[in-house]
Amino acid sequence: MLEVFQKGGFLMYPIFICSLIAVTIFFERMFYLKNIKSKTKRFVVRIKDLIKKGNIELAISACRKNPTPISMIMLNGLMKYGKSREEIKEAIEDSANQEIPLLEKHLSTLSTIGNITPLLGLLGTVFGMIKAFNVISVMGVGRPEVLAGGISEALLTTAFGLSVAIPTIVIYNYLSNRVDKLIREMEISCVDLLDLLTSHTAKETMGRDFGREGDRTYEVSSSR
Repeated sequence: MLEVFQKGGFLMYPIFICSLIAVTIFFERMFYLKNIKSKTKRFVVRIKDLIKKGNIELAISACRKNPTPISMIMLNGLMKYGKSREEIKEAIEDSANQEIPLLEKHLSTLSTIGNITPLLGLLGTVFGMIKAFNVISVMGVGRPEVLAGGISEALLTTAFGLSVAIPTIVIYNYLSNRVDKLIREMEISCVDLLDLLTSHTAKETMGRDFGREGDRTYEVSSSR
């Protein structure tokens, strides 16, 4: 295997390095996204329960103790508790614009690897063919074993470049779909959070207004 690798020429090395980077990113992102997904479901349920019970301070504390993209987004929404719906929505959207890129981290690198490795293979093909034609120009076609070396180099780099690019593109699309699905779930959770905060604020306002109205009624009755 090593002998075949060496026959491919110097461009086999950058292609091999690209393959190592792609594999590393795949396992790192898989572990990260799986961890985030499992934490997000439990965390969102807990925060919703706290808000329904009126424990806003506990919800804020929980978000600060669990630094994940969804917790940071919810934290910014909770910090605007008592404000108008538009202010809460704006805070959530601003935070989402900062946190979502964390989910997409390194995906652009995978895309780049998927695009450049076939080109590196093609470049190796060009170098191999140049080498083959140089042999022909110097020695003619009387040394087929030397001519075959250049052609072999051309074919090996192309094959190796494609063998790295194809799974990398598959991995990129798979991870991108997982990120998109996670983002959609976070959007739904944020809409629910916005509705909960808005309704809870409205109930508190109505309660205070009712209390003031009751006080005024009592004062009027007392004065009589």
